Amino acid sequence: MQNAPVQKQPEMTSLLLGAGFALASLIILPAVAQRVGLGSSVTIALRGALMRAANRF
Repeated sequence: MQNAPVQKQPEMTSLLLGAGFALASLIILPAVAQRVGLGSSVTIALRGALMRAANRF
């Protein structure tokens, strides 16, 4: 059984999702975009979309 209170669980989930989106937008997305050959403007647009999605959680 978990000892964490029920109220702490959503906060931890939001924190992990935010960290995952930040990691994806700052490190993984540019690396994949460069590998695939996307232009920098497309990469910036995708990064912005990820950041907007992160703000929804």
